[in-house]
Amino acid sequence: MDKTLILIRHGKSDWSLDDLPDYDRPLKYRGYQDAYKMAQELKSYQELPDLIYTSPANRALYTSVIFSRVLFHNFQRIEIREDFYLASAEQMLHVIKNCDNHIQNLAVFSHNPGVTDLANYFLPWNIDNIPTSGFVRLKFNTEDWKKIDKKNMKNKDFDYPKNKD
Repeated sequence: MDKTLILIRHGKSDWSLDDLPDYDRPLKYRGYQDAYKMAQELKSYQELPDLIYTSPANRALYTSVIFSRVLFHNFQRIEIREDFYLASAEQMLHVIKNCDNHIQNLAVFSHNPGVTDLANYFLPWNIDNIPTSGFVRLKFNTEDWKKIDKKNMKNKDFDYPKNKD
C-alpha cells in the first residue's frame, strides 16, 4: 500500500491582539472560512488521514479541528505534537519517517517556513509559500514511512483557498 502525506499550513491568524503570545494567536474569521473550504476539498480525494499530527499553537490546532470535523465528524485522530510548533522541515520529516507503518495517510498541520520547506524537499518545482489553509498532498510508492522520498513519489497536489475563488 502507498503512503500519503498531506502537509497543511494553519489557517489565517488574527494579529489584532498585540499582547497575545504567538503561541496563543487565534484564527481570523477568514481563517475559519478557508479551513472549512479546504477541508471539503481534501475530502473530495476520498483518502482521509488515518492520523493527524498538529502543532499545539491555537491557529494550527483549531485548523486541524475544523478539518477533523469536516472529514470525520470527530477528533480522535488528532495527535498534538509539541515539537511541531515552528518546527523545521528536518524536525517534521524525522517524526514523519518514524510514523507507524499501519498508518497509510498522514496529515500534518504546522507553520511556515517549515511546512513549505518540507513540501519543497519532495516537489520537483519550488513553492514560494504555502498559503494559509493551503495543502500539499504527496503520494509515495512505498509501504514504509522511512522510505518516503522524491524518487518514489508518484503523485502530488497543491491547493489553497484563493485557487477556489
